[in-house]
Amino acid sequence: MLEFRSAAARGVLAILCCSVLLLPSLMFSQAATALSFEVASIKPSQEITPALGKAVIASGKLHIGMSVDAARVEIGFMSLADLIPIAFAVKPYQVSGPEWMKVQRFDILAKMPDGATKEQVPEMLQALLEERFKLKVHRENRDYAVYGLVVGKGGSKLKETPPDTDPASVSDVAQGGIKFGDKPVRIDTGRGGATIFSGQDRTTKVMPGPDGQMRLEMNKMTMLAFAEMLTRLVDRPVIDMTELKGNYQIVLDLSMDTLMNVARAAGMGIPALGARGEPSRPSDASDPSGGSVFASVQQLGLKLESRRAPIDFIVVDQLERMPTEN
Repeated sequence: MLEFRSAAARGVLAILCCSVLLLPSLMFSQAATALSFEVASIKPSQEITPALGKAVIASGKLHIGMSVDAARVEIGFMSLADLIPIAFAVKPYQVSGPEWMKVQRFDILAKMPDGATKEQVPEMLQALLEERFKLKVHRENRDYAVYGLVVGKGGSKLKETPPDTDPASVSDVAQGGIKFGDKPVRIDTGRGGATIFSGQDRTTKVMPGPDGQMRLEMNKMTMLAFAEMLTRLVDRPVIDMTELKGNYQIVLDLSMDTLMNVARAAGMGIPALGARGEPSRPSDASDPSGGSVFASVQQLGLKLESRRAPIDFIVVDQLERMPTEN
């Protein structure tokens, strides 16, 4: 169980929470022929404890997400709730299964067969989950409560990212840190900040914000990607209904409670503690009348409106908590 009574520990954990929040959904098209990995090793991920703290991040031994390099597929610190959406090419909210899927995280190292491509990884991952975790599913369409991300009455206040804005390059990133998919994360623990790579050449700067909040400054953010990120912050899926097609600069100020709730929902085992270590109330981030998420969205000239929409689901019928032996 994680604890974060000290300011330094809370800063490190806030960065980890933001890394989980910004991890992009990995969407691939499904191949037509059945394939499986040639060989695959699955191990429970190392638990992140206060004792590891800055040392784990500085060592560069923490890998979050999935990277594909030639025939080698490396998956780090991902739960079954993360892996099943990749395997079936759906968003995380489209998977219905037991809550414990989010708890245990795994590190997977696999080799693809000769001639296989990155686009066939989901199919091979699906076969791996069926073989090693005894996964069985079926599909359903449900009428579901969602939030529609819409433009507010006063109009959007978003600014487009200039086309000549380049993200920080790998050469600019200090040695060590977190491996975020196939990209490193630059960590400045002395200032409590970080630069996180979140796919599609997007970068997010994480730094202390006003009133004890954490500020996220994001570039090259599409509304589709923004809606996906917001889904991890609130109590239901967020659907982009803005009709805005650009790449935007977005600033969000999020409370520590909100970020820690994201980590708890992802199964990172963070207890609900206040600033002094005492139990804290659940965040009001999912309450449209208040909360740091809704307030930050409104500052952008946008709004989250309650709607209903038909959504296709992958429903888990059978799943083992731990894999069969390597």
